[in-house]
Amino acid sequence: MRRLSKKQQINDNEESVLKKSMYTGFVGGVVFSLLASVMYYFNFLEVAPKFYLLTSWVSEGWTNTWLGIFFTTILAGVVSLLTAFVYYMIFRKIKYMWVGVIYGFVLWALIFLLFRPIFNDIPAVTEWNLNTWITTICLFILYGTFIGYSISYDYMDSQQTEDIIKKS
Repeated sequence: MRRLSKKQQINDNEESVLKKSMYTGFVGGVVFSLLASVMYYFNFLEVAPKFYLLTSWVSEGWTNTWLGIFFTTILAGVVSLLTAFVYYMIFRKIKYMWVGVIYGFVLWALIFLLFRPIFNDIPAVTEWNLNTWITTICLFILYGTFIGYSISYDYMDSQQTEDIIKKS
């Protein structure tokens, strides 16, 4: 068996963290999109993920069926790769959970306040009821916390692994 050099082991470790971050982003997007769809179904939300990921650009009838939910969920996973990559590049070295909480709230503000003119199917935030306000903010905060804490934990774990490799 060929033994890798210390430099190669460290590079493999860094690549592994990025891959885990992307996987975390995809899974986070899928899980939280499904959760938001269920919340919309049970009337906790007035806006569903399909409003800002699918029906703002596609007006076909299938978008209101299970197929629309499926495509929305996959699309949320793909878009979430970008949010996970941004977190990885900027905040991965910060080990505090609060960064993820703030990141989730900033994502909420970007989507529903700043980018709202792009998504014509989303009603204005001022037209939402209190349940939608609270639920969407909490959902995005949970999403940001999931992404942030997972990526930061993987990064800190990889740093410990690098220290062990360097000492050996």
